[in-house]
Amino acid sequence: MPDTAKIPADITAMSFEEALKELEQIVEKLDSGQVDLDQSIEIYTRGSQLKQHCEGKLRSAQERVDKIVNKNGTLSVEPANVE
Repeated sequence: MPDTAKIPADITAMSFEEALKELEQIVEKLDSGQVDLDQSIEIYTRGSQLKQHCEGKLRSAQERVDKIVNKNGTLSVEPANVE
């Protein structure tokens, strides 16, 4: 499970889409080779935090989807068995 204590508050406040967009921008910057080493390390760290945040959002969405089950042709909702 990710250590959310290490994720800055500005990232935890982001939606999945906002975090993914910023992560894509970071990847583009790193791929361009136009940033110096110190900046690369800094934005790589932020990218890692954004990735962690996105994974948490996806996991949460998957847990909600998993609550929907098909029983005898009808959909019902059950609590997710999350530990």
